Amino acid sequence: MKYYYIPIAIFMLLNACQKATKSDILIIPTKNFDKVINGKKVSLFTLKNDRGTITQITNYGGKVVSLWVADKNGTMDDIVMGYDNIDGYLTAKEKYFGALIGRYGNRIGNGKFLLESKEYTLATNNGANHLHGGDKGYDAVVWDAKLLNEQTLELKYLSKHLEEGYPGNLTIKVLYQLTNDNELKIEYWATTDQTTVVNMTHHSFFNLKGTGKGDINNHLLQINAAQYTPVDKGLIPTGVIAPVANTSFDFQQLTAIGKRINDDVEQLKFGLGYDHNWVLNKNKKGLNYAAKIIEPTSGRSLEIYTNEPGLQFYGGNFLDGTIIGKRGITYKHREAFCLETQHFPDSPNKEDFPSTILKPEEEYYSICIYKMSITN
Repeated sequence: MKYYYIPIAIFMLLNACQKATKSDILIIPTKNFDKVINGKKVSLFTLKNDRGTITQITNYGGKVVSLWVADKNGTMDDIVMGYDNIDGYLTAKEKYFGALIGRYGNRIGNGKFLLESKEYTLATNNGANHLHGGDKGYDAVVWDAKLLNEQTLELKYLSKHLEEGYPGNLTIKVLYQLTNDNELKIEYWATTDQTTVVNMTHHSFFNLKGTGKGDINNHLLQINAAQYTPVDKGLIPTGVIAPVANTSFDFQQLTAIGKRINDDVEQLKFGLGYDHNWVLNKNKKGLNYAAKIIEPTSGRSLEIYTNEPGLQFYGGNFLDGTIIGKRGITYKHREAFCLETQHFPDSPNKEDFPSTILKPEEEYYSICIYKMSITN
C-alpha cells in the first residue's frame, strides 16, 4: 500500500507552548478511494487546521478514515482505526469504523417499534435486535459531498421512505469541521415528510496512544453522568435508569478504563466489558460537557461536548485480532474505545426515555464535538 509522506511543522499551543517539530504524516492517496457504487462516486477528502492536525474522510458512509494528532512531544499519530482503501471498507468484518450511523444509532429491541398506532419491522442484524440502522445503514451509502473549504466537508443524503423499514423521506445534511481550536465538530440536520424516528451518531474507534500501540486500559476516562441504563443480555436497556455511584460504571472522576473492567458483574458480562449508555448530566440547554479521556503516556486528551442526552461508551470488547487495518496493523482486543453521543438505545419502545420522534414540521439537530488537546 502506497502512502504520501508529508513533512509538516507542528505548532502545538494547547495547554502550554510546545517546540516546533517536524513529523511525517502518512496521507492515504485519494486514488485508493476512487470507485463508483450504485452510480455514485466515492471520494476521499482531507481536512487540516493550523495546529497541524489532519483528518481524512470518505463520503462512503461518511467515515473518518484517519485522524493525525500531535502528542506532548509533537510526534504525530493516527488515533482512529480504519482501512487504507475503499475495498477494505466494502469487505470489512467491522464495518462501523469512523462511520456516520443512522437512521437509528444503537439498538432497537426485536427490530420493531410502534409509531402512531402502526408497527414497523426492521432488520434484526444483531442477534434478535436491530443495530445501527440495519443491513444497509448510513454507514454503507454514498453521500453527496462538497468540500466547503480546507476545514469543512458537507455531506447530504436522502433516506427514502421505508429504507431499512423506517417511515418517511428523511433529508439529511452533515457537516464535518476540523477547527483551529483542534475540534472535530460533527453537526447533523434532518427533516421528514412523515412522522419517523431519528437517532444519528458517529462511530470512530479511538486509541490516543495511536492505533496499534497497545490497549486502552490505561486511558483515564471521566463521564459527566450520575446514571446509566442497564441492559439485558441482548444489550437492550431494561428501562431502568440506575445510579453509577459505587458501581463498576462510576466514571464521575477520572478513572482508568481497565480498573474495574474485569469485575464480576452481570452488566459487564453481558457486554464482555463496557458497551452501555450513560445518562448525561445536563447543566444547560444546548451544548453540554459529556466526557473527557486522557492517555497519560502521550499526553493526548479528548473532550466530548454534545446536545444529546446520552453517551455510549464501548471499550473495543469485540475486537479479536482478526482485523487488519491501515498500514497492516492488527486490531486487537480492547485496543480502541468509542464515545458515541446519542439518544438512548431502544427509545422508540421506552416511553420514559427521551423521545426520538421527528415530525414533518420539526427539524432534527444534533452536535458532537471531539476536542483534542494535551494534558501534561
